[in-house]
Amino acid sequence: MPEVPYDELRWEIVFGAAVQLGEQLAGRGRVLSGVVVDFPAAPGPLAPDLAVLTPGAVRGPRGRYAAAEVEAVLEVAHPGRDHAWVRACAESGVPLYVVVDPAAAACTVHTAPSPGGVYREAERVPFGNDLFLSLGGRTAVLRTDEFPTPGTA
Repeated sequence: MPEVPYDELRWEIVFGAAVQLGEQLAGRGRVLSGVVVDFPAAPGPLAPDLAVLTPGAVRGPRGRYAAAEVEAVLEVAHPGRDHAWVRACAESGVPLYVVVDPAAAACTVHTAPSPGGVYREAERVPFGNDLFLSLGGRTAVLRTDEFPTPGTA
């Protein structure tokens, strides 16, 4: 069976997660893909695969959201991508950073960010299990049973 290309996996995961989270937030926050965020610890603005913004988040004068308005970031793991994303999100205080790894068929949910650029807690959750994401006093459940892997056709 041929492998599914990375971009196809990535977008299927991002769109699936966006729909699930958007339905659950129901106006109590926004879910955006590719939105530009100013992370003070990053060398420049970053655009996460998926960002959950606080209710009432607004763009700043340069048309970007501030890291303080980001409740969660979801990134699809990509071979060769450095850890700048994780560092920037942790240093900026983003409370939740999720890495979805189709090759490993697992997600890692990072919580408890520190100013040192690390998350003090991480939970690895295999595909097929639900992720319980604490978002500003509410919990969203992200189903992973339909997340694709490279071997799925």
